[in-house]
Amino acid sequence: MTENIERPANYQPPQSAEDLLLRYSEGERYFAELELDDSTYDFQNVILEGADFSRSFITADFRGAKLKRAAFRSANIKTCDFRNADLAGADFSGALLEGTEFEGANLQGARFEGASCFSYTMKENERPWW
Repeated sequence: MTENIERPANYQPPQSAEDLLLRYSEGERYFAELELDDSTYDFQNVILEGADFSRSFITADFRGAKLKRAAFRSANIKTCDFRNADLAGADFSGALLEGTEFEGANLQGARFEGASCFSYTMKENERPWW
């Protein structure tokens, strides 16, 4: 299960994938309100376990990424590719999922309550079927 991470004082979201990965490597986990949507960002096979992307707008390729317990609460992650990613315990509550791919992803314990895809809102214990 994801945990709520406290917003750091004077927080400014990363402005690039490189900045995000550097800050993650330095121990930062709070990346809420991130806006990486001007191209498709490459996060293939990266480790971002426990990262908080709540209320973010991301267009990215997360294939094979390690995203255990990551939070995407109320995030706009349309067109993201999570194929073969480890999303165990991730939280997608209230997220917009249109155009996302989850084939082969580990969704054990992942939450999707209130997430929507093409106007369908998921209920408790539902998982993407695409």
